[in-house]
Amino acid sequence: MSNIKIACSLFSFGTPYIQGHMSLEDCIRKAAEIGCEGYEIVAAQMIASYPYVTDEVAGEFARYSDKYGIKPICYAANMDRGLLKGRDLTDDEMLSRAINDIKSAHRLGCGVMRQQYLIGPEAMVRLAPYAEEYGVRVGIEIHNPETPTSPKIMEYREAFDKCGSQYLGFITDFGCFSTKPNKPYWDRALANGAQPEMLDMLAQMRYDEVPQEEATERLLKAGANSAVLGAVASSYGFVQFRREADLEGLKSIIPQNFEFHAKCHYVSEDLEEASIPYDEVLSTIVDSNFDGYVVVEYEDEGGYDSVEMTRRCVAMIKKILNNK
Repeated sequence: MSNIKIACSLFSFGTPYIQGHMSLEDCIRKAAEIGCEGYEIVAAQMIASYPYVTDEVAGEFARYSDKYGIKPICYAANMDRGLLKGRDLTDDEMLSRAINDIKSAHRLGCGVMRQQYLIGPEAMVRLAPYAEEYGVRVGIEIHNPETPTSPKIMEYREAFDKCGSQYLGFITDFGCFSTKPNKPYWDRALANGAQPEMLDMLAQMRYDEVPQEEATERLLKAGANSAVLGAVASSYGFVQFRREADLEGLKSIIPQNFEFHAKCHYVSEDLEEASIPYDEVLSTIVDSNFDGYVVVEYEDEGGYDSVEMTRRCVAMIKKILNNK
């Protein structure tokens, strides 16, 4: 049986934090108040000295963790291949940055580090000895539009299997399993004048896996306006949805999965996420041998209250787990 613990990514409070309405301490305190057992640090967002962790930063996190009784469990690193003007970073340069991030994660007491798939499978395999030395498991984030079985992710899976290190794996984002249109994006399109019947047509074409270029052409012929075309771009981008959640793919990745990102864009008052079938996804994880954190990650696209949306998502997960 699984052993699921609930944490929250401080990214969930990103909007009020950036606007100056919440401090780092406020974010950690709020995570504790809404019932989280740990938190994820999005390093580039909430560490002013990133990509380095100074004594001052380390001390600040330690004080707040002790004060509020929850500790950082994951260090979400940033991999920016386009950091330099005029050329992309080489694999060696990205590897060097990832090694530094492992050291930072270790210093802050995080046993898991999220890595982004801009760094390739070969460089990740070269990272394994450093992950093992510092005791930090490094997970490539599987984020929509990728899935646990998409070609790009399968390249990592094959490389990790061949390497055999227990310190290389994945962090799967629940957004991969969306089965309905994304509410904030859909609402925005409607507010901008999108014709409802055109959005219905778009949704059906997504379910039928019509290629984006063909879907755009059909919608234009049917009289779709620019607001609908904006919804096309998002629906074929990072908020794709499919007829069914890839639960078999989810099952296959769990043995290599270090934590999950419980993505939410909108959770209703009756604790239902608008586009992700949480009950099905969590049931699949419950039935596995997963031992780790499900980390709530509110993606603020609709202008809702960040704290309230995060609180609802935590409550939704607890409600579902309590009924299993």
